[in-house]
Amino acid sequence: MAATEIEQLIQILSKLPGLGPRSARRAALHLVKKKEVLLSPLSHALQRVEETVKTCSTCGNLDATDPCTICTDGRRDDSVICVVQDVADLWALERSNSFKGRYHVLGGTLSALDGIGPEDLKIDTLVNRAQSSLVTEVILATSATVDGQTTAHYIADCLENCDVSVSGLAHGVPVGGELDYLDDGTLSAALSARRKME
Repeated sequence: MAATEIEQLIQILSKLPGLGPRSARRAALHLVKKKEVLLSPLSHALQRVEETVKTCSTCGNLDATDPCTICTDGRRDDSVICVVQDVADLWALERSNSFKGRYHVLGGTLSALDGIGPEDLKIDTLVNRAQSSLVTEVILATSATVDGQTTAHYIADCLENCDVSVSGLAHGVPVGGELDYLDDGTLSAALSARRKME
C-alpha cells in the first residue's frame, strides 16, 4: 500500500464523528497492521452495508428491509409515534427498551444558522401519519438543545389541527444534552415522565 492510499484512508476516517486527524492516523495504522483481523472484515462489512441497508420509507430508520423491522412488528403500539432527530436517537431509545410504539425520524433539527428549514425535515410526513385515526399521541423526543426545542415547538404547532396529544421528554434529559449520549436509565425516566407540549 502506497503512502497516498494510507493518506486517503486517514482523510476518510478523519471525517467520522469523534475522529480528528491524529485519531484517524492511529486508526488507519492499526487497520493496516491488522489487515487480516480488522481491515479485510471491515472492508467486507462496509460492502455489505452499502449493498443491503436502506432507509425505511415509513419511519426513516435504517434496516435491511423496507419497511423496517420496527414498522412491521405487529406487537408495537400503533397509537403512539415518538419523533426523533436522527437514527442514532431512535437506536438509543430502542436500547433503553422503554418505548413500544412507532417512530418517526426527522432527519435533523430546524437551524437558521445552518440553513435548515421545515422543508428540509420530514415534518409533512409526520403530520400525515398523525392524522391517522389510530394515532392518539405524538412524543417529541428532540434533544434539549435550542435547535431541538425550537423544532419541537414548531412541530407541536403543525400538529395543532390533528386529533392527537402532543408530549415531550421531561425529567432526566439535561439541557444541551444529546439523546445518543444518555444512558438507558436516563432515557427510561425521560420517556416515563414525558409532559404535554404547550
